Amino acid sequence: MSSPKTSTWRKPALTPVILVHGSEDFFASEGIKNVKEALRAKHPMLEINEISASDYQAGELLNLASPSLFAEPRLIVVTDAEKCTDAFIEDGKNYLSQPADETTLLIRHSGSSVRGKALLEAIRSSDIASEIVCKKIEYENDRIAFAKGQFAAEGRSVTDGAIRALVNAFNSDIPELAAAISQLLTDSAENITEEIVNRYYGGRVEADAWRIISVALDGDGDRAVYLLRHALQTGQDPILLNGGFAFRLRNLAKVHADRRISPAALGGSPRALSDAIRDV
Repeated sequence: MSSPKTSTWRKPALTPVILVHGSEDFFASEGIKNVKEALRAKHPMLEINEISASDYQAGELLNLASPSLFAEPRLIVVTDAEKCTDAFIEDGKNYLSQPADETTLLIRHSGSSVRGKALLEAIRSSDIASEIVCKKIEYENDRIAFAKGQFAAEGRSVTDGAIRALVNAFNSDIPELAAAISQLLTDSAENITEEIVNRYYGGRVEADAWRIISVALDGDGDRAVYLLRHALQTGQDPILLNGGFAFRLRNLAKVHADRRISPAALGGSPRALSDAIRDV
C-alpha cells in the first residue's frame, strides 16, 4: 500500500484525485481556488462542475466524468464529504480504480466526522491521489509560521516584530490575519516593519484590556472607545474588561481615601491613578 502524496494549499499537486481534508476552512478554500487557477492556466477551456456529497445520487460522478462532445478537460469539485451518502462512497471507490481521462476529481472533507472513512482510506492508498491537509491552527507558533509564509510566498521581507504585532492583533481568526497581511503587501516599503503594522492596525495591536483601562483612566475617552471597539472585534471577553475596570477603580478609590497608599503598591498605573486623583 503506497503512502499518500501530500501537498500544500499554496502549491497543490495536480493529481487526478485530490483530497482536501481538515477543519481550517480558509486553507481549504484557498487550496481549492489554487487548484482551479492552476488547472485553468493549463487548460483555458476547463469545465468545472461542483456538487455536494450530502445529497449525492448513484451514477452522478460517472455522468459528470463522461467525455463531452469536445472532450474539454474538467474539474469536479465535491463538497460536504463528511456528510456523504453511501452512494458517493461506493462511486468514489470505484472511480479510483477507473479514473476518467483529462479529469480532476477534488473532494472536500472537513474532518468533522468519520463519515466516508472507507473512501478516505482508499484515496490515501491510491497512486493517483494526493492530499491537501488543512489542519486547524491552534498555537501561536503555527500562526507565526503562517504569517511568515504569506510574506515569503509574495517574496516580501518582514521583521520579527511586525510578525509578532500582527499575530497579537489577529490571534483568533486566520482569514482576518490573512486579509491584514494582504493589505500590508500593498505597501511599497521594501521591508515590512512593526512601525508599518502599527500604522495600519495600531488600534488592534494595542487593544488589550489593561491598555484600554489605562487609556481610559488617563482621561482619553475617544482613544479608549476606539481601542475597546477593536478589542471586542478581536474576541476579548467583555466580562474580563468590566472586571478590570472595577479592579482599577476600587484601587483608585482606596488611594483617594488614603493618600498614604502608593498607587504602584496596588498594582495600578502610577501615572494614571495619580493623574485621576489630582483631577478629583
